[in-house]
Amino acid sequence: MRLIWFIITAALLLPQASAFGAADEQLLSRHRDDAYLAELIAKARQLRLADRPEWRKLVHYVPDLLSSNVHGMVDSPQFYNATDGKTNPQSELEATLASFYSDIEESGTQQNPQCLFVARYAWLDEQLAFDPQRLPRQVCKRYQQWYDGLNPSGLTLIFASAYLNNPSSMYGHPLVRVDAKDQNEQTRLLAYAITFAANTDETNGIAFAVKGLSGGYPGVYSVMPYYVKVREYRDFENRDIWEYQLNLDSEETDRVLRHAWELGSTYFEYYFFDENCAYHLLGLLQVARPDLDLTSQFRWWAIPTDSVREITKQKDMVKKVVYRPASATVIHHRLRGLNDQERRLAKDLSTKRVAVYDPALSELTANRAAAVIETSQDYVSYRRAIGKNDVADPGGLARELLTARGRLEAVAQKPEVPIPEVHPDQGHGSSRITIGAGRRSGQSFQELSARATYHEIMDADGGYARGAQIEFFSLALRHYDAGTTRDSGTTRVEKFTPISIISLTPRDDFFQSMSWKFSAGWQRVRTPNGNEPLVFSLDGGAGRAWSNGDDSALWYALFDGSSRHNSALASGYALGAGASVGGLLDLSPRWRMHGYVRSLRYFLGQRDTTRTLGLEQRFALGKDIALRVDFARNRESERSYNSGTASMLYYF
Repeated sequence: MRLIWFIITAALLLPQASAFGAADEQLLSRHRDDAYLAELIAKARQLRLADRPEWRKLVHYVPDLLSSNVHGMVDSPQFYNATDGKTNPQSELEATLASFYSDIEESGTQQNPQCLFVARYAWLDEQLAFDPQRLPRQVCKRYQQWYDGLNPSGLTLIFASAYLNNPSSMYGHPLVRVDAKDQNEQTRLLAYAITFAANTDETNGIAFAVKGLSGGYPGVYSVMPYYVKVREYRDFENRDIWEYQLNLDSEETDRVLRHAWELGSTYFEYYFFDENCAYHLLGLLQVARPDLDLTSQFRWWAIPTDSVREITKQKDMVKKVVYRPASATVIHHRLRGLNDQERRLAKDLSTKRVAVYDPALSELTANRAAAVIETSQDYVSYRRAIGKNDVADPGGLARELLTARGRLEAVAQKPEVPIPEVHPDQGHGSSRITIGAGRRSGQSFQELSARATYHEIMDADGGYARGAQIEFFSLALRHYDAGTTRDSGTTRVEKFTPISIISLTPRDDFFQSMSWKFSAGWQRVRTPNGNEPLVFSLDGGAGRAWSNGDDSALWYALFDGSSRHNSALASGYALGAGASVGGLLDLSPRWRMHGYVRSLRYFLGQRDTTRTLGLEQRFALGKDIALRVDFARNRESERSYNSGTASMLYYF
C-alpha cells in the first residue's frame, strides 16, 4: 500500500518538476524511504520553500538580466544536485532532499551530501522537521572538527584600505574574521579569517587585469590564520585595517559558518568589477538573517567600500568599529613627534651609520632617546617585513636596538595614532554625476558627465587614500550653444575614460615611494585643420611627490608619456613625452585647490607641442555634494585658448 501511495503522489508531482535526475540516482541509498521522501517534497512544495529567500541565498540564485527566471552564480558543477539545478530552484531543492539518503561514507576525498551541504540540511530540517528514523542523520566528523577548531563566538568584517600597487586590491579588500570564544582584543590575531579571491599566482598586472575582467580565474573561498592577512596588509602593503564587529547571535553566526563550509569546495568565475571579493562576502554574510538582502543592489559593480557601507546601513548589524593602523602609519606618527635632529639620528641608527652608543644619542634625555630608538626599531622591522634587508645582519641590529632601549628608564614612547574622523563607510559615494556649464574659446557649453567609480584626487579624502585616484568608466557629454564655430549647436561625446589611476605617495627620508599615473580612453584633440576628432589615448607618467608636515599640501613632479591613435592624425598616430608638475592645497577641510602645468611634445606621427596651465577648485557643500570651478589656458596645434567650467557634483 505504501508503494502504491508513493507512485500516485509521485505522478502528481512529476508534471511540475522532476525531483532528481538519473545522475542523482547514483547518490541515493538503496534503503531510501521513498514514501517519506515524497512526503517531504510535497510539504516543501506546499510551503513554497524553493521560493523562499533563505533557499535562494543558500544556492546563490539571482534574477536573469533579460527574463523573469533565475540562475545560480556558483560555477562549480558539484555544487548542484539536480542536472538543471543551476536554473531550477525547485528541482535543486528536491534533488537535495533526495541526496540526503545517500550512503556515501565520509573519507579524506569525499563527503556525504548531508555533510557537504550542511547549511542546506540544517535549514531544510528546520522547515520540514526531519524524522531521524525515516531519514537517518549522518555524523559529519570533518565539518565538526573544522567547526570546533574555529570555536566561534562571533564574526567581524575586516576592511583593508586601498593599495594601488596591487591591481586586485586597488579598491581595498574585505574579509570575515571568525572570533573565537577564548580570545580577546589582544589575541584576535590568533583567529581565523574567511576570504574570497581569484585563485591565481599571476604576478603580471596586465595579464591579471585582462583575465580578471573577463572571468578568466576561479574565485574561491578560503580559511586562513588572521595574522597572515594582517602581516600582508599592515606590514607588507602599508594598509590600515578597519574591523567592523558584527552584532550576530550564535545561531546567525553558525548559519554563516555552515554556508562557508559548503562554499569551501566550490568556485565562482571571478570578475573584477562585480563577482569579486566584496560581492561574494556579502553573499556569504546575508545568510545570517532571512531578511538580509546585501547583494541585489550590486548588479553592475561591487566596490569594497560600498560593501562595507551596505553592512553598516543594516539595522543592528554592527556593534563596534576598531581601527588598526599599518606599520608605516605608526612610523609616520612617530616621526611627527621627532625634531629634525632626532629624525636623522633615528634613520642613521636604523642603517648602522651610527651605533647605539653614539654620543648624539646619549646626550638626549631618556624619554627622547627612547623615542628615537623605538622609531628605529619600528623602521628596521618594517624594512625586514617588506624584504628590504639593506643592512648587514638586520636581525642583529634589531637586537642591539632592543637591548639599548631596555637600558633606558623611560616609559614606552609609542604615540597614540588618532582614529581618522571619517571611516571607510562614511566617505562620499563612489559613483558621481556632474552637471556644469562653461566657455571655451569664447563658445558657451553645457556639460553632463558621469563616473561609475570611485575617487579622484580632487574629491574629499575622508574614507579614501590620500593622493590616490581610481576612476573607471567616466563619460562626459557636452552641448555647444549656437554660434559661429563649427561646434555650434552640437552635442557630442567630449571624453570617455574607461580607466584613470593616479598614485601620489609622498616621499621623505624614510619612505622612498614612487608616484605614477596611467589612463586610457578617448578625448577630443585639435588638429591643424581645426577639426576635433575623438582620439584614443594612452597616457602615463612616473615621478615623485612630497608633502608638508600637516598634510595640507601635496606637491608632485612627473615625467609623462603619451600616445594617440586616430585616422585623422598624420600617419594615424602621435607619440610624445613631457612632464607635469602641480600641487594640491587644502585651504580648509572643505576647500581644495589644484594647480598644475603640463607640457607634451609629440615627436612622432602627428607632431605638436601641447601645454596646459590650470587651476581646479572644489568646495564641499556636504558629504555627497560639491561645487567645482576649473580654469585652464591651453595650447594645441599652435593655437592658444582659454576654458572654464563651473559644476555641481553629486555622489551616490
